[in-house]
Amino acid sequence: MNTSSPPPGLPIAAVERDTGLAKDTLRVWERRYGFPSPARDNNGERVYPADQVDKLRLIRRLIDQGLRPAKLIGLDPAALSELLGGLAATPPSGDPARSAQFEAILKFVRLHLHEDLRRSLQQLLMKLGLQRFVGEVLAPLNLLVGDAWLRGELEVPEEHLYTEQVQNLLRAAISSQAAASEGCPRVLLTTFPDEQHALGLLMAEAMMVPEGACCISLGTQTPLDDIRNAAQAGRFDIVALSFSSAFPARQALDGLRSLREGLPPETALWAGGTGLQGIARKLTDVRLFDSIDELPEALRTWREGHPAEAQA
Repeated sequence: MNTSSPPPGLPIAAVERDTGLAKDTLRVWERRYGFPSPARDNNGERVYPADQVDKLRLIRRLIDQGLRPAKLIGLDPAALSELLGGLAATPPSGDPARSAQFEAILKFVRLHLHEDLRRSLQQLLMKLGLQRFVGEVLAPLNLLVGDAWLRGELEVPEEHLYTEQVQNLLRAAISSQAAASEGCPRVLLTTFPDEQHALGLLMAEAMMVPEGACCISLGTQTPLDDIRNAAQAGRFDIVALSFSSAFPARQALDGLRSLREGLPPETALWAGGTGLQGIARKLTDVRLFDSIDELPEALRTWREGHPAEAQA
């Protein structure tokens, strides 16, 4: 019987909660890059030393800024911190009144004031309408929240609080408008396996539903074969995918190429998100979006090219 003391550190579930990095991601990095390199407790379970957890936090923050793990994992914490300091620049906040609103929202997030956060976001939604709320409030606010995370002013629980409140608000707003949708085009929304972020999908849906699109979401992490089968069985006009900055660009590129080949030629493939930076020229027959504000005009253009479907 092994009675030795377990090595100091955190189990993998705690590291996932602390850093926001999925367990599968940690295991893949361990195999591919040799980091992290956890010890094992008496039951053979992974235990991560504190210094490795600290480095993982830095890496996660840099990944959220669009950097790739392969370029970060070999750097020591001092180099990562220096790189982080060079990137930490607050996004433009717009007019003074809007800036004050954003600062108040960030304060509610930091202090875990759920109801104040929900009320502030709800008021802005009612004032601006769904599309303007997404484009003028959520898009820049997401950058500010990400920047606060980057500078260590928000931790994982605060980030999750913000995301959950925004998702709840968007779901309710989308549901209230979806019944009035004309139902054309039919849009299938989802993400690839290993992409766990659902907020981008909801924001895209919120921009399209007011334009009369019928949006059906499969949620996150859908296998490619399931996306193909659902698109064909449901006779969807457009398949739309979202990629966060944490998603590997090469994996996104390969997956989009494979999906494009497997979809009927008449089914459009749209994709957006910070995870697609730098790959636009490497794809054909896939529409990539630099900004979520481009979606309404893209739908209008689609209708112009499909007058029969639009009138059906």
